[in-house]
Amino acid sequence: MIEVVASMSRGPVFLAGELMECLITFTNPMSHLSTSASSEMLAWASAQIHCQFHASESRVALPAQGNKQDVQAESDTVLIPSRDSYSEMVPVDGPPSFRGQAVKYVYKLTIGCQRVNSPIKLLRVPFRVLVLQEPPFPQDEEVSPSNPFLEEEEASRRDARPLERALEMLMVSTSRRCPQMFNITDSRGKVAKFCMFKTVYRLGEDIIGTFNFSEGDIPCLQYSVSLQSEEEIQQPYQRRPGQPVSVTGHGRHMESCLHTASSHFSLPVPLNVTPGFSTDTVILRWRLHFEFVTARDPMEPPIVLQNQSEVTVWTGAEHVNVDTFSWDLPIKILPTNPALASSMSHFTGTNSINI
Repeated sequence: MIEVVASMSRGPVFLAGELMECLITFTNPMSHLSTSASSEMLAWASAQIHCQFHASESRVALPAQGNKQDVQAESDTVLIPSRDSYSEMVPVDGPPSFRGQAVKYVYKLTIGCQRVNSPIKLLRVPFRVLVLQEPPFPQDEEVSPSNPFLEEEEASRRDARPLERALEMLMVSTSRRCPQMFNITDSRGKVAKFCMFKTVYRLGEDIIGTFNFSEGDIPCLQYSVSLQSEEEIQQPYQRRPGQPVSVTGHGRHMESCLHTASSHFSLPVPLNVTPGFSTDTVILRWRLHFEFVTARDPMEPPIVLQNQSEVTVWTGAEHVNVDTFSWDLPIKILPTNPALASSMSHFTGTNSINI
């Protein structure tokens, strides 16, 4: 018997274009009663990255090859056991890991091996891929102060470390604040003023927004904010014309705000969700979904008399005529540092098999 163990020491999450390294060990766990005749021989071993594509037959119309396909990395897949490790560049033109309602992209490292005079066995190690499909800003824009005395050295450093460069651009782009103000209105007038400090976030960040109800003409009793993703099948692959978009919620904040001058919310972007992306088959977008409950009639605030000695109990109205309306605000969700995402991944990056 030969035990095969595969371990991704840096973690199970990688950025597209990053070099993935996996330590693969082959051992013969012989007991103290075994003899040299009990030793085993490894005939061969190979490793390859696979991206498996799944599609829902009820939502996606695919060509004749079916709803399950494997996409393999175009690179050398020969594994030399004596070197103990396997390394390969994660494809830059592939989709990110994604488990949607209609489409799924699943990555795995497949290790095939065979013991002499034994059947072939496969060891699969699942991992996650994050893709930064479009640069946060023009490539020729500097993202950090430059040293005029070390321009050549800095240029060579940037060329030699594309992953670090991409992460640097990502961090800077999501750190920029550009406050935007929105007037929240319904058919009867202004409800509130809403402020967001930015609309581009990376995984793990908190989305923060503030409301100013003091400038509103219409009383607002309650509001809610939901972080939602929209999964849209590209038109050529839609099962039926006008197919609706699949919406998934990833967090919600609700608050009562009657007689409140201002309020704020904070919604965390989970580390395990997929940033926005687009392929020939599907588009994933992100948005904030707002819902407001407003009173049809004026709602006078309670009056507090000066020097009042008696205890006063305030009670809310038993019946209030209300209106509701909603609003969607598109936002962008970008990847984060793979090491941070690995800390919250349900993948271990390690797997083993006996052959």
